[in-house]
Amino acid sequence: MHQDTPAEVPATARGAVAIITNRRGELLLHLRDDLPGVIAWPGHWSVLGGGCDPGETPAAAIVRELDEEAGLTLRHLTELFEIRDEHGSGQLVTFFAANWDGDETSLPLSEGVKLQFFAPEHLDILTIPPFIRTGIHRYLAARPA
Repeated sequence: MHQDTPAEVPATARGAVAIITNRRGELLLHLRDDLPGVIAWPGHWSVLGGGCDPGETPAAAIVRELDEEAGLTLRHLTELFEIRDEHGSGQLVTFFAANWDGDETSLPLSEGVKLQFFAPEHLDILTIPPFIRTGIHRYLAARPA
């Protein structure tokens, strides 16, 4: 018997991240905890975000994750594109963009080591997950000069 959609095929795990920039064009990055075997990309600089809960949309997940991880509520989140984290969680990750001009050292960080703004020209020296680096480069290439 032929089945078009086998019940055993799991739904694609999804995630959402936010590329947050300030008025100087710097990007807010999050240094992840160094917990190999516990989290994807331990000890790497990344952008804020995380996995979607069951039934949760990426748009809802990014709002929740920004609040949970850093106490951030951003009014204007723009959906950009999706990239799969092929070498980490395997999730299909939706990238969002937002602007925020606050002091990152004042945020109540609940996960990870620290938050810091970096100028785009300084990103090459940081250890960043490949799919995040790809997303940042796509975002910067499409940004008006």
